[in-house]
Amino acid sequence: MSNSKQILSLAKKTIQEESAAINNLSSLLDEDFTNIVECIISTKGRVIVSGIGKSAIVANKIVATLNSTGTPAIFMHAADAIHGDLGTIQKDDVVICISNSGNTPEIKMLVPLIKRANNKLVAMTGKKDSFLGKNADFILNTFVEKEACPNNLAPTTSTTAQMVMGDALAICLLNLKGFDSEDFAKYHPGGALGKKLYLRVADISEKNQKPQIAHDADIREVIVEISKKMLGAAAVIKDNKVVGIITDGDIRRMLNNYDSINGLQAKDIMTKNPKTISANALAVKALKVMQEKGISQLLAVDGEKYSGVVHLHNLINEGIL
Repeated sequence: MSNSKQILSLAKKTIQEESAAINNLSSLLDEDFTNIVECIISTKGRVIVSGIGKSAIVANKIVATLNSTGTPAIFMHAADAIHGDLGTIQKDDVVICISNSGNTPEIKMLVPLIKRANNKLVAMTGKKDSFLGKNADFILNTFVEKEACPNNLAPTTSTTAQMVMGDALAICLLNLKGFDSEDFAKYHPGGALGKKLYLRVADISEKNQKPQIAHDADIREVIVEISKKMLGAAAVIKDNKVVGIITDGDIRRMLNNYDSINGLQAKDIMTKNPKTISANALAVKALKVMQEKGISQLLAVDGEKYSGVVHLHNLINEGIL
């Protein structure tokens, strides 16, 4: 077997083994999962997620997912908890401890302290009969038959299972809370993701120049206006309403179709009833329209009033595409 084939074979084997373990997770779900979701929904406190080693890294990810989907959560390292950070846990908090074995020394020290404070304790473990499993109020069973590691030592499949179980928990909480895209935007105001959820057409078109021309304007005026405003198009206006659009493409077609441009007016070459979009629409909707229609500009309108142009390049620069 060549080195390349061996590498690909091992990679595929790892993915297949982890995939099979994840598929088996759904069969491990029981009434405890429902009780955990209802417990978190009803609590006045937060979700404290703790672990050690690779499970601590998973715990951090689960905390990030919960926070971003409307469930307040805090990470607490299991080792730090028994050396001063136990004060992180407040009266009404629900604690999730992640440990595949459920028997690590730090977990054994931490669990009685949590129970003493009467906080609800959730065990995310691969061994229900472990110290953690036996002492928890609820169990998230993340049992895996073996790790993808050929030595069955490095946490691989087990940590993947923990991540997936955390996602399942977060999504159930999200749905029960009615957490929608507008809520999501509040927690993700930065970056392309946030912009897709809050950036509106007006936010872009207002920054652009506003190319427009009267319907009976001489064609030379049209060319100057399009060139000057540098958006590749101009709105054609009559009686304060948009009646057409002229693009760079229309100008090129005009030069091919007419031997002389003397006497031509905007209305002679414009595209009538152009596609428009509300200035209040999301910018991502403008992108969808452009893609569906195969165009690179859209005229923005506020009611019947022309308010500007949004260009495909604008959306690219904003990270929408």
